[in-house]
Amino acid sequence: MALSKKQQNWISKNRKLSPKKIAEKLNLEVEEVTAFLDAHPVKPVPKYFYLVMFIIPIIFVVVLELSLRVFDYGDDYQQWIPVTEKVNGLNPYIGKKYFTKTKALPESIQDTFDKKKKDNAYRVFVLGGSSAAGYPFMPLGSFSRYIDQRLKHVYPNNKIEVINISLTAINSYTIRDFVPGVLEQKPDLILIYAGHNEFYGALGIGSMESLGTSRDMVNLILYLNKYRITQLVRDFLSWSITLLASDDEVKSGTLMSRMAEDQSIPLNSDTYHAGIEQFRENLRDVIEMVQANDVDIIIGNLASNLKDQSPFIAKETEDLPSAVEVYGKAQSELNNGNLSSADSLFRYAKDLDLLRFRAPEKFNEVISDLANQYNFPFVSIDSALSKNSVDQIIGDDLMTDHLHPTLRGYQIIGDAFYTAMHYHNMLPKSEPTIADLGTQDSITVSNFYFSKIDSIIADYKIKLLKNDWPYLKDPNKKLSSEKLLNPQNGIDSLAYKFVVDDVPWIEIQQETADYYLINGDINNYVNQMKLLIYQYPIIPKFYEKAVTDLIAREHSKPALKFAEEKYNISPDAFSTKWIGIILLSENEITGAEKYLLESLDFNPRDEQVLYNLAGVYVQKKDYETALEYSNKALAIKPGYQAAKNLKAQLTNALNK
Repeated sequence: MALSKKQQNWISKNRKLSPKKIAEKLNLEVEEVTAFLDAHPVKPVPKYFYLVMFIIPIIFVVVLELSLRVFDYGDDYQQWIPVTEKVNGLNPYIGKKYFTKTKALPESIQDTFDKKKKDNAYRVFVLGGSSAAGYPFMPLGSFSRYIDQRLKHVYPNNKIEVINISLTAINSYTIRDFVPGVLEQKPDLILIYAGHNEFYGALGIGSMESLGTSRDMVNLILYLNKYRITQLVRDFLSWSITLLASDDEVKSGTLMSRMAEDQSIPLNSDTYHAGIEQFRENLRDVIEMVQANDVDIIIGNLASNLKDQSPFIAKETEDLPSAVEVYGKAQSELNNGNLSSADSLFRYAKDLDLLRFRAPEKFNEVISDLANQYNFPFVSIDSALSKNSVDQIIGDDLMTDHLHPTLRGYQIIGDAFYTAMHYHNMLPKSEPTIADLGTQDSITVSNFYFSKIDSIIADYKIKLLKNDWPYLKDPNKKLSSEKLLNPQNGIDSLAYKFVVDDVPWIEIQQETADYYLINGDINNYVNQMKLLIYQYPIIPKFYEKAVTDLIAREHSKPALKFAEEKYNISPDAFSTKWIGIILLSENEITGAEKYLLESLDFNPRDEQVLYNLAGVYVQKKDYETALEYSNKALAIKPGYQAAKNLKAQLTNALNK
């Protein structure tokens, strides 16, 4: 009997059933079902079908990624950006890659380097967190600036580039992510001082920015963050979480107070060990990448305030004593003169502190073990600071707070790194102009670029830090910024503007220079302009401002130095003009002629240069050439009275 259309359709849709089952369902003979299935075999799926199914989602992802880029959605997380045509620097927005819940992003100290490394260049990269960046003395007070200035004193014939890309509140995840980009820039040496932020820094296991405990997953997400699709998904999730969060869950205050999510991480807990493992394995990855590229590396171990920083959060357990109890015993041992015992107890109290803003001693063991395993030098920053501390136990004499050194402390750290660079033959290959290490250090310290306002700013930053959690346990005792800082004079007020009103450092430093200039304090004005130029050597207007301001006030000697510095970096019409004019005023005729003629090559229609060249030839008694240049100056500016007077004198002299 022929199968009905309905039976045929049912069999086709249920081919996965056995012929016997189909026959039972439709009350048919098995032979009839088998005959139909044999007569209507399933057509094989074309191979291109699977290819199309594979390609379609790829095309969708590519089109979506390109569309997001075209419409400028998200951020460009390229590590380096052009600062000028020839100079690169760290992307100031790269912090967004690591901080998704924090609005105030940390910034680097804005070091730059040549896009094309010069043959005589010696290039060092410095990586770490706020202690490596130099907080609270940023940007001028970091240990990297000490190293930079010392290298420039000792190796003046080398192009010294010490590039500090450290960021506040980052940890080993960010350092690991930075290293491939650093290696692309052909460094001669990499210095690392990091570890205090391992638990609460961006992506740390106890941080509000944590992405979990899986290192592979976190590093994969960091890699994928460069794609706009990843940023789209991340932003959607952040937006969703924001909708569900209550106002009480939105944190305010210092970055330090906002970053700590898990405020109780006991010694030897699972979270504690996960943080150590995270630090060890990320650091291992960094070392292996660096050594695979045959680049030198030095890692400093960690130091913190032991003697004068009581534990932030303490709790006694069945297995462990209270951190506060141990800290008290340490103080007793110190008062009794038992320094070694006191030091050990202070370190144990720090490790028992449940709030892990200071790296545990285990981190220094990790650094030492890795140095031995991979045969690279590590520097005991802890020993260097202890050696220079009262009672040889690190305290407030070299620490501004729980772990950030004083300015002198940073210089000691810089000297420790530099000494290691010397003994491990990691300095420039050219001959040093100063051989003695002690002399190098004393010259660097005595000529260190720093200013009064930067000291006040640092003091204000620490006061604000300690006016918040965890230093201040009761929020009701928090003072207003005005009452806490209480500025007394013009410089204090400028420092206040910087730390409270978030006026950029560069603007505050310019205002400070103008303050000194208006008040007739030329020495401090000159020093302030030197600081600005040291920080921003690629900004021409600072050289020009210094020269113009000083010439207007008849301070030609310091003006000449600024003009010469600008000339050495990049000769132009301005620098050659003023070098020539100042040399002429000092009766150095040969030099004046050279630079003024060079200035004409840049700008042949500068009447002031032409007039001064006329003065050069008057001094050389070449009155005809002097008259020629006077006429050229008047042709450009007919009302130029000084040129008119000189022309009249020269005409009379030639007609006699």
